[in-house]
Amino acid sequence: MTIWLTEIWRAWRASLRRPGFLLLASGVLALGIGASVAVFALINSTLMQPLPVPQPSRLVVVGHMYDGQVSMTSQWQYQHLAPLEGVASFGLYLSDARVNVTDAAQPEQVPAIYADRGVLPTLGLHPAEGRNFTANEDRPGGAPVVLLGYGFWRRRYAANPGVIGRSLSIEGVAHTIVGVLPPAFTTVEGPAAVVLPLALPVASQEDSTNYYAIARLSAGASVAGISTRINARLHAMYRMRGDTDQQHKRFGVENFAAWKLRGAHSMLVLFLACGFFVLLIALVNLTNLMLLRALSRQHDVAVRNALGASRVRLMLPAFGEGLLVGVGGALVGMGLAAAGLALLQGFIPAAWLSGSHVGIGAVAWVLAFAIGLFGALLSAGLAVWRSRRAVTVDELREGGRSGMGTRSSLLGRLLVVVQVTLATILLCAAGVFMRALYNASQQPLHFTGNNILVFDLAPVSESYPDASSITAMSQRLIRRLDAIPGVTHAAAMTNLPTAVGTFGQFNTNIHLPGGWVNVQDHAVSPGFFKVFSLPVHAGRTFTRADRRGGERVAVISRNLADQIDSGRAIGKVLQLGSGSDTERLRVVGVVANTYQMGPLQPQQMVMYQPFDQWTAFNFFRKFEPLRFALRGHGNPADWRTSVREAVAEVAPGQPISSLRSMHSVVRATTRDARLSLWLISLFSALALALAATGMYAVMAVAVTAREREFGVRMALGAASTRLLWLVMRAGLMQIVLGLAIGVTVALSLSRLWSAVLMALLGNGSTLDSITVVVVCAVLAATGLLACLLPAMRAARVAPMHALRGE
Repeated sequence: MTIWLTEIWRAWRASLRRPGFLLLASGVLALGIGASVAVFALINSTLMQPLPVPQPSRLVVVGHMYDGQVSMTSQWQYQHLAPLEGVASFGLYLSDARVNVTDAAQPEQVPAIYADRGVLPTLGLHPAEGRNFTANEDRPGGAPVVLLGYGFWRRRYAANPGVIGRSLSIEGVAHTIVGVLPPAFTTVEGPAAVVLPLALPVASQEDSTNYYAIARLSAGASVAGISTRINARLHAMYRMRGDTDQQHKRFGVENFAAWKLRGAHSMLVLFLACGFFVLLIALVNLTNLMLLRALSRQHDVAVRNALGASRVRLMLPAFGEGLLVGVGGALVGMGLAAAGLALLQGFIPAAWLSGSHVGIGAVAWVLAFAIGLFGALLSAGLAVWRSRRAVTVDELREGGRSGMGTRSSLLGRLLVVVQVTLATILLCAAGVFMRALYNASQQPLHFTGNNILVFDLAPVSESYPDASSITAMSQRLIRRLDAIPGVTHAAAMTNLPTAVGTFGQFNTNIHLPGGWVNVQDHAVSPGFFKVFSLPVHAGRTFTRADRRGGERVAVISRNLADQIDSGRAIGKVLQLGSGSDTERLRVVGVVANTYQMGPLQPQQMVMYQPFDQWTAFNFFRKFEPLRFALRGHGNPADWRTSVREAVAEVAPGQPISSLRSMHSVVRATTRDARLSLWLISLFSALALALAATGMYAVMAVAVTAREREFGVRMALGAASTRLLWLVMRAGLMQIVLGLAIGVTVALSLSRLWSAVLMALLGNGSTLDSITVVVVCAVLAATGLLACLLPAMRAARVAPMHALRGE
């Protein structure tokens, strides 16, 4: 054992004395470990962590099934589910709302949830302080009470337990604080500041699917069985109701954790694949470096073998150096992973995480050292095995000058081909994503977002109880905003021309000759179209004459107009709803299409109504605030103070939120796609660097090993350019072979990438010839550059220096 330790120590001392190889090999391994551990930590904090609730596997979300996934549900559907065999409890909540809160502190607008008293018991959670809603509080006309979100409680009340029983003004009404939510409580949109009683009517007839229903299954109940029962129950209820339109729908349940992370799954799997590719390239590169290192030791091994050293002692230096490389690579790789996660922290949606952040735990450390030690020792073992057949007699006779022949370097060249192949596949994937995102970014938004400042304002219910009061306040505020120096136009609206996901979207059905069509229903003030410079294709936009009591009018998008009498929509009457709820609007204008959910999603049909004539304010305000926008000259950020002063003057005590430029809103629509693209590009850059490193190492060692051969050639009259081409040709063959294999594999995976893009960006894209050409050009240029330095050294070999000692 002492002899073994001595051999390992000598190998370490030799490596540390000349640390060039150690730094290179450890750095290569660290890049692979850093990428893989960062991805593992991200996945471990999202997909692999159970929800912080008791028995999370028994939690399901209930609703209408669409493409095998559960969407939202309605009050009517929810009230006809319980009791149901196999379900222990139900809960219903309305998320993504915002309310105005006021107490001794500064008024503010905060995210809110409307939930019934069954939500917390269904989740298996108890309030951190206080209690849940009572049955009397969770009914229409019940006492006004509120539960505080854990983060809001800590921020606004410094986690004071004495807050229970105090009063908090919400929408101008005093609410008694009865409890504080536990830290584990969150929704798909993230944590909420306050939770208010949903207070469903005893027998609600509301069938709009705007709610999330969750259920806790009884012990032994299966998801498939409960889905069948729910589907049968709701179909039976709809038959009794005489509603045949619902019979073609399917209802069921989906695991709550999978449903909550549905949007993250495709992206995280993509990151995992990229991290695996980078790690694989790094390990191949490390194996190549260890092989070259072993071949450079052949003379030393031959001398020690001739002196009687055992095979174990001959192998120990390589394994000792591999151990040092593995430990160094793991430590540096963990540092790179921690730095990468720190940069990514702000881009990860809070709803993905079970905790507050992505951390590197003990499992990640074990994984890093397992990869580092196993990869380095395996590479050292393969290198020793490959060099075991060294011709020791030739090595002794040549005095170590025989070097590495063509046969000896075959494995190293094959490994370079593997690296180029893997790098080609990864770069082709990145190219497909870049092209898809670029194409989406080039889509015309059909509105101008420059020099526009936007903000949200949710009118306090107590001060602005109905649509007429909201309209009057909005008109006063618009006139005041118009008076701000530099502002040329101001407008109020229910929806911005584009936003992230379903943020601020409000749907309605209109009746066309071909049947019912679902469209976006927006209410806007007359200045909306001027603020955003939205092109008018036909007719007119709204004027101040389009007021309540006058003829109901509408402006529609171009794609909606195309559905009406072959585009001749001006003057046509649109029917909204049926029966007693029927509304009729005359089309007076057609404007350009917009991307309501961002340029990565398909365009939707939009119907605009005048602010004064919109009848859905009371329903809309439960979900969303109003939006205001002002346009002018100069930097929109300079108007922030003036905007706050204008709101304080027109609507005292009314908080505003989300004060931002329209440019930032547009950028937010591609945030997730840009995060994916940034990470894939980073992985691709690592793959490119590793492939270039492997190519350079192989060619550099080959040139050193063949220095005597090049000297002889030079002495016999060979030109320097011939030697240069001799080395470059060998590298070029490896590059071409790797590119050919990589492109073939990439083309076979093109449909898979298209499916991933469809899941992430909403539109698919396949590998095209331009992307292939660009990837091949980049890899070929990088590879040839890596070969150029060794080739130039071969061309400058001095014959007398190379032949000295012959």
